[in-house]
Amino acid sequence: MHSTAWYGRVKALITVGDAVAIGVTLVAAYFIRFGDTNPRVWSSADSATVGYEQVGLLIGLVWMISLAANRSRQSTILAQGLVEYHRAASATLLTFGNAAIVAYLLQVTLSRQYFLVALPLGIVLVVANRWVMRQYLRHARSEGRFQDRALVVGRLEDVHRVQRELRRTSAAGIAPEFAYYVDSADDVAQAARSTLVARANAEDVDLVIIAGELPGGADAVRRLSWDLERTRADLVLASRLTDIAGPRIHLRPIPGIPLVHVSLPRFTGWSYVVKRAMDVVLSAVALLVLSPVFLVVAAAIKLDDGGPVFFRQTRTGTNGEPFHMLKFRSMRTDAEQVKSELMTANEGAGPLFKMKADPRVTRVGRVLRAYSLDELPQFVNTLRGSMSVVGPRPPLPNEVAQYDNAAHRRLLIKPGITGLWQVSGRSNLSWEDSLRLDLSYVENWSPVGDLAIVARTAIAVVRREGAY
Repeated sequence: MHSTAWYGRVKALITVGDAVAIGVTLVAAYFIRFGDTNPRVWSSADSATVGYEQVGLLIGLVWMISLAANRSRQSTILAQGLVEYHRAASATLLTFGNAAIVAYLLQVTLSRQYFLVALPLGIVLVVANRWVMRQYLRHARSEGRFQDRALVVGRLEDVHRVQRELRRTSAAGIAPEFAYYVDSADDVAQAARSTLVARANAEDVDLVIIAGELPGGADAVRRLSWDLERTRADLVLASRLTDIAGPRIHLRPIPGIPLVHVSLPRFTGWSYVVKRAMDVVLSAVALLVLSPVFLVVAAAIKLDDGGPVFFRQTRTGTNGEPFHMLKFRSMRTDAEQVKSELMTANEGAGPLFKMKADPRVTRVGRVLRAYSLDELPQFVNTLRGSMSVVGPRPPLPNEVAQYDNAAHRRLLIKPGITGLWQVSGRSNLSWEDSLRLDLSYVENWSPVGDLAIVARTAIAVVRREGAY
C-alpha cells in the first residue's frame, strides 16, 4: 500500500478516534459537574441564552482544529517516540488555556470544576486513542503493511547500516526494499542524471534515503534532490549522528550555512533533581503497595528450600562505584560457586552470562524470573540512591573489566531496575543490541521518556518477553 493510501486511512481513523475522545470527555465533564441540571453560561435581556451544550460544541471544534494545527497526526511521528503523545497533549492544553482566556476577556463565568474534570480526562483519552492506533499500526507493519517503500543510496557500508537499522525497527514503517551503491562523485552524477530517477519511478518508491555522506558532498545531494523532483519520492537524509534523539538536534538557519546544532548530554542540573524525586516517590509507593507481594514471595522462597530470602550481589554503579544490589533469591544457595562449571554452556553474548535452562534456578525462582518478581527488592536500592527506577542494566564488575571506551559511557548515570533493554527483549538481546540501547538511553534520557519506559515495562512483564 502506497504511503498516500495507508496514511489517509490511518489519519481518518485517528481523527474519528479524537472526535469520540473529545465527545466523551465533554459529556462526562458536564454530567460529573452538573448532573441533571441545565445551567446557563450567559443570558441576554431578550431571553437568549448560551448553555454548556454550546460551550462544549465550541470547545470541541477548537480542540479538533488545534490537534490538526499542532500536526499531532503527522505521518512521520506515528507509532514512534513520544512526539505524537506530546503534540496531542499540548493541543489539549492549548485548547483549554485559550478557552479560559476568552472566558475571562468576555467576562463569562465558566465552572472551574468542569475544567478540572475535562482537562485531565481529555488528555488521557486523546493520548489513549493514539496508543490504540499505535498498536494497530505496529501490528500491521510487522506484517509488512502500512509501510513506505524506500530506496537507500550511498556507499556500501552506509547503505547496509541504514538497511539493517530500518529492518530492526519495523514500527518506523520504512521498508528498505531497494539499494543503489555509489563510490564516487561520478556515480552520484550519473544517478542524478538518469539511473536513480528512472529506478525510483519504476519501483514506485516512496522515499529515497541518502545513507551517510555522498561522494561529492552537499553539492551532490542538492543536484540529486533537484532531479528527484520529477518523481513522487521524498528525499530523506540518514545522518551519521547515530543514537542522538530528535529533541537534541536543532537547525540553526544562518543564511547560506544551515547549521545542525547538537545539544550535548548533561548529567547534572535540574533534570537530575527531577529524576531523583521521581525515583524516591515511585520506589516509596512501590514498596508500600507491593508489601503484601513481598511477604508472599518471601514465604514461598523459604518454604521451597529453606535458604535465605534475599540475594545480595556486587554490581557497578555510577562512575564505576560498586554497590550491593538486592534481589529475591531465585537460584540455589551455591549458584556462584558452580557458575564456573557452566561457562561452556553460556548462551549470552559478549561479557554476559545467560542460560535459558539454567540448572541453578529453583522452582520458585523460575516463576519469579518469568514475571520479574525477583527484581522488586531493587526498589530499596533506588530509595537509598544507588539505583534509579529507569537506567542502563546494572553490570557485574567482571563485565565492566571487559568494557571498551564506548561501553564505559553506560556508567555515567545510575543503573536502573528497568530500561530500554528491559522493554526491547531483555535476555533475548545480543550484547551489541543491549549496549546500543543503554548508550542511547544515556545520551537521550528525559523524565517523560522514563515514565514511558515504566509504562512499557508493565506490558513487557505481562508478556514475559525474553524472561528466563
